[in-house]
Amino acid sequence: MKQKSVFVCGECGYETPRWLGRCPQCGSWNTIVEEERVSLKAPAAPSKAVPLKEVAAQAGNRTSTGIGELDRVLGGGLTSGMTVLIGGSPGIGKSTLLLQCADHLSKVGPVLYASGEESRHQIRLRADRLGLGGEVLLLCENSVESILAEAQGRKAAFLIVDSIQTMFTEDAPSSPGSVTQIRGSAAKFTRFAKETGVPVFLVGHVTKEGALAGPKVLEHIVDTVLYFEGDRQEGLRLLRSEKNRFGSTNELGVFEMTDKGMSPVPDPSGLFLSAARTAPGCAVGCVLEGSRPLLAEVQALLCPSVYGSPRRTAVGMDVPRFNMLLAVLERRAGLRLSDKDAYLSVAGSLRLQDRGADLAAILCVASACCDKPVPPHTAAIGEVGLTGDVRPVGQMAARLKECLRLGYASVIVPEGTKTDLPGLKLIHVKNVLEASSLIAYPAE
Repeated sequence: MKQKSVFVCGECGYETPRWLGRCPQCGSWNTIVEEERVSLKAPAAPSKAVPLKEVAAQAGNRTSTGIGELDRVLGGGLTSGMTVLIGGSPGIGKSTLLLQCADHLSKVGPVLYASGEESRHQIRLRADRLGLGGEVLLLCENSVESILAEAQGRKAAFLIVDSIQTMFTEDAPSSPGSVTQIRGSAAKFTRFAKETGVPVFLVGHVTKEGALAGPKVLEHIVDTVLYFEGDRQEGLRLLRSEKNRFGSTNELGVFEMTDKGMSPVPDPSGLFLSAARTAPGCAVGCVLEGSRPLLAEVQALLCPSVYGSPRRTAVGMDVPRFNMLLAVLERRAGLRLSDKDAYLSVAGSLRLQDRGADLAAILCVASACCDKPVPPHTAAIGEVGLTGDVRPVGQMAARLKECLRLGYASVIVPEGTKTDLPGLKLIHVKNVLEASSLIAYPAE
């Protein structure tokens, strides 16, 4: 094997033949380190191409993890040979969720929990605190080869690795946590999963920007990438799928951190609503997360600007999108906002990506500007364009049904929307001027 030196950025995996103080790809300083690159030998028995018609079709049976919200994000459960990467900030609950998952899966088959960060006693203390009593095999090891040998020797049906940044393989000469080691270790675990059919969970650390630490190729190697979101000071945790070769990437799992671990929340709409929904500056919209409609409360605050240019801050919504909605309100509805600082927040740490929440954001800003509340028991659903028109969004029937289920008697919707739900009144609007007039000049 021929060895040569290469300089690799520890943040993004950028490679260069010489050392640089600043990475030209991600802009990080002092993250480029020298590593030995090993050219691997070709396999002794290369595989041969097989016609597609001769490939045996599998039924696609899935194994439930025993945690409904995790199964939802995975696309219905685990498939044979699936590799799942779970990322999130420290202390958000990755290890807790996977230990609970291991406890449930141990009833299906042997589960090997390999930890490179904690001792057996630490994991036992967490299991006792969570009240877990499953037969989970614990292995405190950093060597990839030792973990795979133990998994094969124990005939493990499931493998959990915590975390991929602490693992090292003998084929890479660099230290654990380096780009080469992370890439090589993840490739070996993935190859093991494909060859044996054993589902593998990998825990991944994140950088200060919130992205998975290590090279971007790490996300391309695995089958599924899940991210934990949420404030560590709050009990609510959101699990999103950023990549899934075996299911949808739009699903959202909702958990609540309790003294018994991560508790699934099958009906989370009530968690995203507060008791101050009738105050000025509050509006409720219905967004779609995968196949699940959720009611989300949007709050806005307007203050006179004391600086030359007004401030625009949004939590839970993209700031460029918020700026666009403010411009549409000022230009198409005649509200004066250029001399005011505007702040927007979404309750419950929910991140709004669905355009169906645009109308609710428009209404909460108009409510704050007029200092008048949105009519009680009223929600809003619709996308707002640059011309000020309010457009329909997908799956309106499911959204309206969710609004009615949670006690909303009226819903502000785009013109042309119909419903056959008894007890639900639809208020049709063509543009943001009509929508804001419902607050400025409410019907008697």
